[in-house]
Amino acid sequence: MRVGLQMPSPEPRHSEKGAKGLGPLIVTPSESSACCLPLPTRIAFIGNYLPRECGIATFTTDLCNALASEYGPDRLFAIPVNDPESSYEYPEQVRLELEQENLNSYEQAADFLNFNGNDLVCMQHEYGIYGGTAGSHILNLLRKLKMPLVTTLHTVLRDPDVNQRAVLEEIARLSDRLVVMSELAAQLLGEVYAVPGGKIDVIPHGVPEMPFMDPNYFKDLFGTEGKSVLLTFGLLSPNKGVENVIRALPAILARHPNVVYIVSGVTHPHIRRREGERYREGLQALATHLGVSSHLIFDNRFVSAKELVEHIGAADIYITPYRQEAQIVSGTLAIALGAGKAIISTPYWHAKELLADKRGVIVPFDDSASIADEVIELLENDAERHAMRKRAYLYSRGTTWPNTARAYMASFQRARFERSLRPRAARHDDGAANSINPIDLLPLLCTGHLVAMTDDTGILQHAIYCVPNTREGYTTDDNARALIVSTLLDRSLFFEDGEEHSNLSRRYLAFLWLAFHSDTGRFRNFLGYDRQWLEEVGSEDSHGRAIWALGSVLGHSQNAGIRGAAGRLFEAAVPAALTFSSPRAWAFSVLGMQAYLDWFPGDRAIQGARNTLANRLLDIYERTHSKTWHWFEKSLSYSNARLSHALILAGWRSNNQRMVETGMDSLKWLVAEQHRDGRDTFVPIGSSGFFIEGKEKARFDQQPVEACAIVAACLEVYRLTEERQWFEEAKRVFSWFLGKNDLRVPLYDPTTGGCRDGLHPDRVNENQGAESTLSFLMALLDMQAANVANAEQLHHETRDPFEADHLIG
Repeated sequence: MRVGLQMPSPEPRHSEKGAKGLGPLIVTPSESSACCLPLPTRIAFIGNYLPRECGIATFTTDLCNALASEYGPDRLFAIPVNDPESSYEYPEQVRLELEQENLNSYEQAADFLNFNGNDLVCMQHEYGIYGGTAGSHILNLLRKLKMPLVTTLHTVLRDPDVNQRAVLEEIARLSDRLVVMSELAAQLLGEVYAVPGGKIDVIPHGVPEMPFMDPNYFKDLFGTEGKSVLLTFGLLSPNKGVENVIRALPAILARHPNVVYIVSGVTHPHIRRREGERYREGLQALATHLGVSSHLIFDNRFVSAKELVEHIGAADIYITPYRQEAQIVSGTLAIALGAGKAIISTPYWHAKELLADKRGVIVPFDDSASIADEVIELLENDAERHAMRKRAYLYSRGTTWPNTARAYMASFQRARFERSLRPRAARHDDGAANSINPIDLLPLLCTGHLVAMTDDTGILQHAIYCVPNTREGYTTDDNARALIVSTLLDRSLFFEDGEEHSNLSRRYLAFLWLAFHSDTGRFRNFLGYDRQWLEEVGSEDSHGRAIWALGSVLGHSQNAGIRGAAGRLFEAAVPAALTFSSPRAWAFSVLGMQAYLDWFPGDRAIQGARNTLANRLLDIYERTHSKTWHWFEKSLSYSNARLSHALILAGWRSNNQRMVETGMDSLKWLVAEQHRDGRDTFVPIGSSGFFIEGKEKARFDQQPVEACAIVAACLEVYRLTEERQWFEEAKRVFSWFLGKNDLRVPLYDPTTGGCRDGLHPDRVNENQGAESTLSFLMALLDMQAANVANAEQLHHETRDPFEADHLIG
């Protein structure tokens, strides 16, 4: 059996690698679980759900149950559709309900999905489920979704009307992937609806795991011991053609008087609502007229999964006598095949595909005589009937629900992976992409979220949306960044409350004193909310950031008391930096040492330490870079521009031209690598895999800390060289915070003064943690200072004070 599901080939993952440069691989459901791409953590299923009585509800419920068994129940929830004037006692998996004809409920559901940070939506599509013309109400929901969408198409029409075509084409456009259950459906999507084949996954209808059993095992449950059982099951409606099997019964009974025909299932709710039980009553009248009513059993119930197994298990021959060709999928047929039944069917599309190669018998539409002939033939030829059963059973082994669940999960992973390669701009309610205007004025400086994240210990590490997350405590990393920001505020022309930022500086500096372990000469990094340290020695990077923050205080603070406390800690912390092996720790330390030297340039010991670490950066660059890879390491990860920044600054201050040229070369290359497809949009290296030499760089998740580092490095070069191109580059990168990015959504939140934690392929991370907020504030303060300097330069060059004052704004 071929399953047309393409997945990227496996790639090992760890903290500095991700899914990059992955080629296509045809994956069967049983193999799909081996894919290394990250699993979605929160999946929403839209479609009917049990106990609503319909085939889509059964399918959605079975699929959710299978995925829950394979991957855990907390990973998914359902949003079913209620038909008019109906309500259901749904299980706990259902979180929200759609009202079929209430357009507002679709829009509210989209808001709910976006707000709850779902990774993916899987929609079941059938024209009769959703409200509006040809089910068009669902489009209002789909157009607003920010996350990837995988749609299962239960009907694909060869000759749709104009409305049906328009709805399906729009669903196909909005979906990241389309799942169909037959090869013909995939073919029709391409030929009729122009859907690219690479967007389609063929995943057969799932079937229960059932043993290959003797039908006699279950017959006592129906009082049919010693009889030959024919079965048709599913929701009853006139297009099912049950009357043609009843008309065949007299001929069958003439040869096999022990035959019983079971028709299992309730009347379809839509038919029952319009016509009541007229169709079922007509079938009963027909059986009475033909004298076969004693051989006909109507089981007028919507059976449970367990009962379904019993019904199918009792059948010697399963019959689907449907009257229309255009049925692209039949769940009942797939289940009968999976149970290893001998099957007789009319030639509707799905039957012709499933029953090929002698896995069943095809008879003409509305031909009772042919049905009778084939039933008699199978009942009288045990060898052929059992061989047919075996072929059907073996063919369907790859479509049991666990395998189907794994195939769906592979499709979900592929959808998220492809969205990361081709992100979509977020849309307003009217469907228009956000417009991005050139940045003429910088945002107003707001420290509200910085203050909200800070308590009497220091700044908390993470936030839940804009609320501080006390459970995850504090870090030296973030308190060092916060100390740099509060120090920059001290000299900002745009922030006047000096006492407030001095209080913040005291708080963050006190944290660094608490973090420093005098016995080891090292900073600890992670502190619980209960003020218990979670480690004895922190990372080298956190130590380097602390030195950077202390040096910034010494170089820029106007408060003598704060500078005095920072000086003592700076002196105690510097020696350990000379033992480090992390290039970023070297770079952070160099930045701090240079800030100190800007205030006290004659300190030969710190000059020596700065030069030692800067020379290490120069050395690893010269040993690592190549003609196509102008970098210090064989990978780009986070805060990359700090390495170039530190080398340029150290070289400039020490008159080391080689350092300056190397730093400039690496920074120019880094900037070029973070353009979007050669255009004007900044695309920081993604943290989900980063960028390994010789492989594709990860596009997501994009982090504010990287944008902040590029802004600072470019503005440093602008200050040193007065080359305006670097100022323009810094503006371009800073605009990433304000919405000029892959998704066209701002990360900066002007209502709180916080910055969201980054860009995923399908949405912005709404949490406003310390690192992100501090990165934005640091970049904004740098941009404000540079704007002032740039305005002063233009004032001098143009003698146009109006233009200069406008730029300062």
